[in-house]
Amino acid sequence: MIEVTCTAPINIAVIKYWGKRDEKLILPINESTSATLDQSQLCAKTTVAASPDFTSDQMWLNGQEQSMDSARLQNVLKEIRRRARKRKSDGSGEDRVNWHVHICSENNFPTAAGLASSAAGLACLVFSLSKLFEVEGDISDVARQGSGSACRSIYGGFVEWTMGTEVDGSDSRALQIASETHWPQMRVLILVVSAKKKHVGSTTGMQTSVKTSQLLAHRAEKIVPERMVEMRRAIKDKDFQTFAEITMKDSNQLHACCLDTYPPVTYMTDTSRDIVRLVHAVNNHYGENKVAYTFDAGPNACLYLMEDMVPTMLGLVQNFFPPEQDHGEAFLTGLPSKVSTPSQELLNAIPLEPSVGAVQYIIHTKVGPGPQVLIDQSESLLDSTGQPKSSTQ
Repeated sequence: MIEVTCTAPINIAVIKYWGKRDEKLILPINESTSATLDQSQLCAKTTVAASPDFTSDQMWLNGQEQSMDSARLQNVLKEIRRRARKRKSDGSGEDRVNWHVHICSENNFPTAAGLASSAAGLACLVFSLSKLFEVEGDISDVARQGSGSACRSIYGGFVEWTMGTEVDGSDSRALQIASETHWPQMRVLILVVSAKKKHVGSTTGMQTSVKTSQLLAHRAEKIVPERMVEMRRAIKDKDFQTFAEITMKDSNQLHACCLDTYPPVTYMTDTSRDIVRLVHAVNNHYGENKVAYTFDAGPNACLYLMEDMVPTMLGLVQNFFPPEQDHGEAFLTGLPSKVSTPSQELLNAIPLEPSVGAVQYIIHTKVGPGPQVLIDQSESLLDSTGQPKSSTQ
């Protein structure tokens, strides 16, 4: 049995991907930009193993066996094996490519709650398989075939997903704009409003939007191309004012497209909208953009801000969205954090009443690197027979 264990990050888009022009190949109707988040706080972990003794391909996710019938999963496996065979056409190790695989994956954050779990999971799977079968070169186009935004999680730092023009999707891939060390002052606060599975999945929501939203078509054709240029410049120049404005406008437009969908799709909640009001009140108070919000297809807020603003923002969140008194788990997790008590002047500038328990917890993180191979054998999720350790403990 040969095996490899890897981790891969989530990414949070600042210019959103919403809608496909090709469902099978997962080709987007517009380009997108994201930040890859540090894996110490949010990551998928996957062990893949291959053996001549395995009788079939099998997969387990968070302890539960999954069907291998998914077309996306099969596409990923088929393409990785195809590239591996091409590489091993000299005959060395070619038999291994034909062995069945066992895949075991887990996330250290809620799955299907709008926290980019599929992006991290599929990126991790593709990266792990590429290491197992010694596939070299860019694999973001393979990850794209598993989950569109997964292509962006193949790289660290700030990443673009280019649409491409080829019919076969071969030029629709991810590209790193800047590494994770480029903007070291950047921090991210994720405000988890709900960890429950969302009522309408991203794939279904996108399909309905593409069919029914005129605003979405206008956005893809007229708005996003200009924003991509402006965002690339803002990231390279470390211009937070522009970065924040585009990030918030693009998030607003994504959810406007969801409302323009027929019937409408809603991901944000009253708490989500209160967080929007909080951020705009803070920026208005300081007379410049200090914080930027963005919401993917879920109610949870992702706040981008500079490191020196973190204590103030944490103090405001704890003031307006305090945890319930019997809150069992840590309310604030992730990077070490100081929390400042907001001034009365700042509190008076924010038109909100405290809402106890509206935010479940906060994850403090930063921009981080792409997927990693774990060398320590004890990190493996599979035992010596290729079965999940979780089911044998």
